[in-house]
Amino acid sequence: MKSEKEFSPGSGYGMLLVAFVLIGASIAGIVLFKNLFLIGALVIGLFILPGLIIVNPNESSIMVLFGAYKGTVKRNGFMWVNPFFTRKKISLRARSLDSEHIKVNDKIGNPIMIGVVMVWKVEDTFKAAFEVDDYVHFVDIQSEAAVRKLAGHFPYDDFEAENAEITLRGGGEEVNQMLEDEITERLSIAGIRVIEARINYIAYAQEIAGAMLKRQQATAIVAARTKIVEGAVGMVEMALDALSKKKIIEFDDERKMAMVSNLMVVLTSDKDVSPVVNTGTLYS
Repeated sequence: MKSEKEFSPGSGYGMLLVAFVLIGASIAGIVLFKNLFLIGALVIGLFILPGLIIVNPNESSIMVLFGAYKGTVKRNGFMWVNPFFTRKKISLRARSLDSEHIKVNDKIGNPIMIGVVMVWKVEDTFKAAFEVDDYVHFVDIQSEAAVRKLAGHFPYDDFEAENAEITLRGGGEEVNQMLEDEITERLSIAGIRVIEARINYIAYAQEIAGAMLKRQQATAIVAARTKIVEGAVGMVEMALDALSKKKIIEFDDERKMAMVSNLMVVLTSDKDVSPVVNTGTLYS
């Protein structure tokens, strides 16, 4: 497979001066001396002009002569090349791609919306110009394909895949590195260097977003209630032990059950408890 090679053109200022001298002298000779042989010099001067090119910073110009690749001009400035060269400019500047949010299925089949942001630039102008038809469109398509492949390898989160070590939502830098490696491999054929690629948006698809939100809320509530019950049991145990050790009051089994019931209601309730004053005995 061919690759890029650098082409070194001549100075454009010298050739521009030569062209002006030839054109000016030939026109003056034809007009003043009626010398038609100077038409050849005029043609040569006009032939030189199309070979003048300007290459701006972070730009390149590919040179092709009758279908044969001759090289790429990356040196900036005003230069002259063979006028028969076909020239194609390719920008070497870094570009950013903020992809549209696409719907994909994660590893366990949940539809999710995902989007990526990527920074890339052309590194091999030969591959960018001749190995693919349109390298900009190629970047768009292959980045989307890489995202779809990555999403199919991991679950969105660990609610349904409890044994998953890596998830799309919680994978962080590890998932982004996998994405960057996958895109880099796909774009290497086009001479593209991926500077950075990362997931910048991820969410459940609209049709299941509401259900998944309720599931997450329920999971959070259960986890919170579990902690509350664990704390309440510990506090009741501490209260009973403290009362027994200090011999403030002697509890039989029925009194312990009543106290435990009351304390658990007070400690685990999600609303303020209204106390009831008992003016009788514990058994009335």
